[in-house]
Amino acid sequence: MPADVTVVRLGHRQQRDKRITSHLGLTARAMGANHFVLCGDVDQGVLDTLADVTSTFGGSFTSEHQAKPLGYLRKFSKDGGKVVHLTMYGESFEAATPTIPTDAPIAVVVGGAKVPGEIYKLADYNISVGNQPHSEVAALALFMNILMGGVADSDNFPDARLEVKPHPSGKVVIDNQEDSNPS
Repeated sequence: MPADVTVVRLGHRQQRDKRITSHLGLTARAMGANHFVLCGDVDQGVLDTLADVTSTFGGSFTSEHQAKPLGYLRKFSKDGGKVVHLTMYGESFEAATPTIPTDAPIAVVVGGAKVPGEIYKLADYNISVGNQPHSEVAALALFMNILMGGVADSDNFPDARLEVKPHPSGKVVIDNQEDSNPS
């Protein structure tokens, strides 16, 4: 499993993409990424949502806005990181993902409406999660599942205030602050 995974969301449009971008960040966090980079319109609401979820459900996930995604990715690559671009036009994710070295930081680029052609050249891997139009969130989840060796579980979030426990027929939510604050 990689030590450091950043998900980079390109081309966010605040009025149109708020929900899908929030879901990308939440999926990145839940699947074990460490960091989320929002590129495009500044959207403090998305960044606040990710911080609030991390505060409640634990982990050390961080997020930020970057005005210049190409500059960010060039520096990431120059510093030794691997850039993985999720696209319809790349090689099969099932075949390519296991070949990605996990001893260096990884930036997973998820596009928006228009992906600059330079992203395809800058990426170390252009990976296709299917060759049909579909959700960026689905592509990220499928890719991260293979990259991270499965879905992150509660062991990945030891500082969670709230924990949801699997249950076949109902909700089981543990409030870890209740146990630490005797009345």
